Amino acid sequence: MFKLIVSAIACSVLLAGCITVGPDYQRPALELPISLAQTSSASVAIDETDWRNWWKSFNDPVLDQLLDEAAAHSQDLLLAAGRIEEARSTVSITDAERYPTIDAALSETRNRRSQKTGQLPPSASPINQTTQIGLSAAWEIDFWGKFRRADEAARARLLAQETSRGTVLSTLYASVAQNYFALRAYDAQGMLANTALKTRQDNLRLQQKRLNAGSIGALDMHQAESEVAAAEIIQAQARQVVSNTETVLAVLLGRSPAAISAPVIARGASIDTLYAQSRQPADLPADLVNRRPDILAAEQNLRAANADIGQARAQYFPSIRLTSGIGYESNAFRDLLNPASMLWNLGANLVQPVFRAGAIGALVSAAQARETQARAQYISSVQNAFKDVHDALTNLAASEQVVGAATRRATALTDSVRLATLRYDNGYSSYLDVLTAQRDLLQIQSNKIDAQRAQLQALVGLYKALGGGWWPG
Repeated sequence: MFKLIVSAIACSVLLAGCITVGPDYQRPALELPISLAQTSSASVAIDETDWRNWWKSFNDPVLDQLLDEAAAHSQDLLLAAGRIEEARSTVSITDAERYPTIDAALSETRNRRSQKTGQLPPSASPINQTTQIGLSAAWEIDFWGKFRRADEAARARLLAQETSRGTVLSTLYASVAQNYFALRAYDAQGMLANTALKTRQDNLRLQQKRLNAGSIGALDMHQAESEVAAAEIIQAQARQVVSNTETVLAVLLGRSPAAISAPVIARGASIDTLYAQSRQPADLPADLVNRRPDILAAEQNLRAANADIGQARAQYFPSIRLTSGIGYESNAFRDLLNPASMLWNLGANLVQPVFRAGAIGALVSAAQARETQARAQYISSVQNAFKDVHDALTNLAASEQVVGAATRRATALTDSVRLATLRYDNGYSSYLDVLTAQRDLLQIQSNKIDAQRAQLQALVGLYKALGGGWWPG
């Protein structure tokens, strides 16, 4: 009998790992474009190092410092790191299930038997004491690959959590960069408002002198006063959006509540300089989208769900469990380690499910349903990725055209203001012509700043859409 058990163990060890039930993972086949269109004349080739550090292309040390500060203090990144550690622990747990368990035990029992039952031999002590020490081992052989599938699923989920951290990091970088660009644009809007207010205050003083001299009527004076008030409104609005954006950045940087209530955000390059330093990637291959953390995470979740099907199907098959134990047992502690006190056991059992009222089938169906959900999420992630890239490229092209047109219009309107002022001073046109030209110039200068901000933010959106700011290790 002993030889038979040993032979069964040896055969089980040899066969374990030969069978793995359930479907092997295959990536869903999708029709993908060969390349991502990029027609901007400002496009340049960008290598992998630039891609991983896309923000450094703006040559703004302040932006670099803000991104480093955000990465060091972000609570979202800390949360993602905790999830990774949890997933890593799950991998260790599932991996340990593939190996035998060994336990040491020490026990001592003391009992007294009744002397009135007639079962106690004459002169025998009614009190019995037993001490036992030993080792026990158990091992469920992974003949059908149940534990291997569980390990495969756990490792895939670990990778999904690691890549999800990449999503958090790239989103954090993109948010900080976009809000920083917005802040510098609002700073420029504030400077523009200050300049316009000073110019209109100078005009008001000049018109006051002309009114006092009788050169103009009250209408021109009131129009000048109205323009000063309008400039003050623009200035107040610019201060408001600057303050609000500073608060948003303080939160993204992970600063304390006290620092958020009174944010101090360093400034670097101007919006004009940042725009001039911006570079758009050219000749983008479609497989760049595969580096997106959310796509990588979705595929790993699909891989895990696929492995879960095999783990569920393995429940249909018999489980083979080996047990053994060795130790010493004695009524007297002094005789515990005597060779005559040794005991051991060796056993094997096989359990084949016969009736589970459909529970195993339900487990398999549930696993297949989760795999269907994971597959849909993966395909949806790929679809959204190409949509994000398409929209970012469209926004880049549109913003570039708007900036170019706004620059040309601002140049023309600067000349218009000069000529309208000259004509008014010489009595050939009304003051309304001057005001109209000044308003148009101020508006297009503001629109140009907005377009530059939109261009920079669209560029960040493109890098994020292509998985920029994070690189899978």
